[in-house]
Amino acid sequence: MANWTRRGFLGSLSAGAAATSFAAQQRLTQPEKRTGNGSIKITDLRCAIIGRNPVVRIVTDQGISGYGQAESTKAYLRPMVLFYKDYILGEDPTDVEKVLLKIRRLGAFKPWGSAVSAIEIALWDIAGQVAGVPVYKLLGGKIRDRVRAYNGGVRFPMTGQTPQDYAENTARMKESKEGFTLIKQAVGFHNPAMMHAMPNGWYDEPRTGTSHADRGLMTERGLDHVIACVEAMKKVTGKDIGLALDCGPGWTVKDAITFARAVEPLHITWLEDLITGDYTPYPNADLFREVTQSTSIPIHTGEQIYLRQNFKDLIEKQAVNVIGPDPEDVGGIAELKWIAEYADIHGILVAPHGIFDGLIGLAAHVHLAAALPQNYIAFEYPVGQPDWWYEIVDGLPNPIVKRGFIDVWDRPGLGVTFHVQAAKSHLADEDRHFFD
Repeated sequence: MANWTRRGFLGSLSAGAAATSFAAQQRLTQPEKRTGNGSIKITDLRCAIIGRNPVVRIVTDQGISGYGQAESTKAYLRPMVLFYKDYILGEDPTDVEKVLLKIRRLGAFKPWGSAVSAIEIALWDIAGQVAGVPVYKLLGGKIRDRVRAYNGGVRFPMTGQTPQDYAENTARMKESKEGFTLIKQAVGFHNPAMMHAMPNGWYDEPRTGTSHADRGLMTERGLDHVIACVEAMKKVTGKDIGLALDCGPGWTVKDAITFARAVEPLHITWLEDLITGDYTPYPNADLFREVTQSTSIPIHTGEQIYLRQNFKDLIEKQAVNVIGPDPEDVGGIAELKWIAEYADIHGILVAPHGIFDGLIGLAAHVHLAAALPQNYIAFEYPVGQPDWWYEIVDGLPNPIVKRGFIDVWDRPGLGVTFHVQAAKSHLADEDRHFFD
């Protein structure tokens, strides 16, 4: 043990010396990025709604800006982002953890952790630019040169809610140019259209308004219909393409177990958010554990959870087989990596959520996935909304996805930059100074 400890200590010294040497080289080759006392300071925090996504810009006194992004469903976040401005002004953005210590405690479960998460991602973007390295290097380095993405964002309109309709919709996803090796489809209470199209599908009245508000005990008719739709989709994907199901929240434990056992012969990749999830402000590890122990189908949750502390019970109680934190909700990319590492030593897999994360979010996903441990499955692929987003940013591969994978790029920071003049044409009047 003494020899092992000594080798580990000396190895840490060597790594530290190498890092110091590298930093010294960067200071010599990039002096314009430093002030006289060797520091860089945050001078402004801005937020603009570009298309549908809140976009965060952190401005520094050295002419370097970092960008982060929140989900396209959260245009209301601007005041929450700007709330943190006074907390971070004057700080060194490359001291990411120091900055996060000032604001992390002021976030909460989805959607309120999104502002902190977007700021965290923008800080890493700056840190990578200052160091002259891609963000994945700052997360420990990549262990894979390409990262798997699963289909969340490439969607096609539904013409109906029958099993045949779901088979046809899945076939279109299977044929998409991205060549996804894993497709996720919404069923059950995560799919109000599916549930509301069924008369007497569960023992309650359908809810309208806020998303995914339905819950309750399913009728035999309702459960059979969901199972039939899943069988139709799996017949399309076959054995070569995985099929994951986003299911809730809203299921009872007994219905969740019955459903999971019914689809076991189909080898579903995972069942997501059966009990809690999405905008539920708490996990329920004990109930998830009961479902997980009752089926061979992997059980998944986590997209709404903020911070590592709130994954503790799910992981330590072995309550699920797969966790799916979203880097734009969980507290950022370093937070997600810590959670993934902790899950890994407990034998739990990770498949990050990300359907609405936008193109800056996509870049964050790629850098993170490159550095995640080997319990990584895939991240949920987001698309730019509206389509003109692809015209206002540079740095993404073309095509982005090839046969279900994305090649990891090596440009400093997140490696995605704005075509400022093109982007300015899409700014609202109140955001006209965002890029100034």
